[in-house]
Amino acid sequence: MAQDDLKRAAAEAALKYVEDNTWLGVGTGSTVDFFIEALAEKRKAFIKGAVSSSERTTKLLKKVGIEVEELNNAGDLSVYIDGADEVTEHGAMIKGGGGALTREKIVAAAARKFVCIADGSKLKPVLGDFPVPIEVIPMARSFVARAIVRLGGYPEWRSGFTTDNGNVILDVHGWTLLNPVEMEAKLNQIPGIVTVGIFAQRGADVILLGEKNGVRTLTPGTF
Repeated sequence: MAQDDLKRAAAEAALKYVEDNTWLGVGTGSTVDFFIEALAEKRKAFIKGAVSSSERTTKLLKKVGIEVEELNNAGDLSVYIDGADEVTEHGAMIKGGGGALTREKIVAAAARKFVCIADGSKLKPVLGDFPVPIEVIPMARSFVARAIVRLGGYPEWRSGFTTDNGNVILDVHGWTLLNPVEMEAKLNQIPGIVTVGIFAQRGADVILLGEKNGVRTLTPGTF
């Protein structure tokens, strides 16, 4: 099966986690695009609408006729559906390849359940093959980069890219995240960092992996 077919299968499997008459959190990325398509076809009449994690996703949701609400007005969310650049069986993820990590982390924190949708290639025994995106206040870019080097990382400025929040991204190479919760906590203490693309302190509750033999479901903490 083509990778897009695997992504689509995982995205469609997430529809069963969408609760009626609630606000749904929706992430950003190519697998989420398939989810929005499936949601519009089969489930949009059953939900109040969506809280979006990016301007890109907001445009897609509105294009298919799904109402988009601000998180401040929607309150707590029943479920958040999003992809990952990497995910472990324990639910820890690297996210932010598309640059939407700050809003993704906020919406994920506001949801009672986080459902991660991905093709099977995103499942890793240890995080770190994919560089860790870190959103940084522009004036602190060099300061934060030096702090990251002291933690053993190799930061690369994502030149020419600005987040929806007006900040910059450092993509950090060279880390093998044996303890992603600890590294996330350390990075959160560095002044100038807005959000770290390690999602481990609040990881996925359900992982849906599109594989050639179907969609595999992992529920971290229960296996």
